Amino acid sequence: MVEDEKFRVLRGQMVENQLIERGITNPRVLDAMSRVPRQEFVTPDLSHLAYRDSPLPIGEDQTISQPYIVALMTQLLYLSGHERVLEIGTGSGYQTAVLCELAAQVYSLERLPRLAERAANVLSSLGYNNLEIHVGDGSQGLPDMAPFDVIIVTAAAPSLPGPLRSQLHPNGGRMVLPIGDERNQYLEIVTRQDNRWEIEQMLPVRFVPLVGRYGFKAGESKAEADSDSDHTAYV
Repeated sequence: MVEDEKFRVLRGQMVENQLIERGITNPRVLDAMSRVPRQEFVTPDLSHLAYRDSPLPIGEDQTISQPYIVALMTQLLYLSGHERVLEIGTGSGYQTAVLCELAAQVYSLERLPRLAERAANVLSSLGYNNLEIHVGDGSQGLPDMAPFDVIIVTAAAPSLPGPLRSQLHPNGGRMVLPIGDERNQYLEIVTRQDNRWEIEQMLPVRFVPLVGRYGFKAGESKAEADSDSDHTAYV
């Protein structure tokens, strides 16, 4: 796929002005953000806005996160390249692509089938093959694939979902997620060492709600869940 030069220029400006100037210093994260073509993960009518310093709608009342937030959450994961990662909330697939650049294997779970299928198609077209996309209740995770070295949640939960907690690797597993209600949320880092847990609260954020059995009820969000537990895989 031949990329328009203007997008390469805009992506370079995004890295310099939105990421480096705000404290994103991990060279692997910066390299990944420099490679992933963000414009492929938004609708064609919004491609000219793909590198704006803001979230953008992707349909189904969901959004693609602001580039800085994607980079920040990724940096907080401290990925070395050997990890098995669980992503909750595939959305457009942009964060998934960044994770695929940096981890050994990515399992991504999306509640909305149309978003999951669209993301799977885009990721496949870009040549990413170290991932599986599943459709189901993100708050329940993927117990059959656990444990995970890293879990990243891209929707806000009212509290730390028990199933995700149990699926985190006991030897230094790390989770980054927003916690709070629809108005007040904070990004948190959860680290597990056997039965010892450390939770660090970071900056205030604003994410769509995590809808599911261990998140918000479906009626509290405009987008309804199709199932509480069954899931379909896109590999």
